[in-house]
Amino acid sequence: MRKISWFDMIHTGGDELMRFHVALHKDPNSLYGVTVPDLPGCFSAGKTIDEALASAKEAIQGHIETLLEWGDSVDTIQRAIATHLKDPQYTGAIWAEVEI
Repeated sequence: MRKISWFDMIHTGGDELMRFHVALHKDPNSLYGVTVPDLPGCFSAGKTIDEALASAKEAIQGHIETLLEWGDSVDTIQRAIATHLKDPQYTGAIWAEVEI
C-alpha cells in the first residue's frame, strides 16, 4: 500500500501518473458499470469496456477536482487488486487499471 497525497501532487505540477484499479460489472442488458474502490463515491459506466474505462478516467478526474474545490481531503490508500478480490461486492468483476 502507498499513501497518495493529491494536494502535493497537484501543487508540484501534477507530472506524476497515478494508477487506479477499477472494477467493471455487467449485467444482461446493461452498460458496463465501473467502480473505483480506492476512491469512494466514484462510479461511471460505458457501452463497451473501452468506453467504460475512458468514462472511468473522466470520472476519477472530475471526482478529485470536485473534492479539491470543496476543500475535502483527497488522500487515499491504493490497495492491491488481491485485496479487493477478497471483498464480496467485487465478486465476478473484471479488473483494470486507469492512469490519471
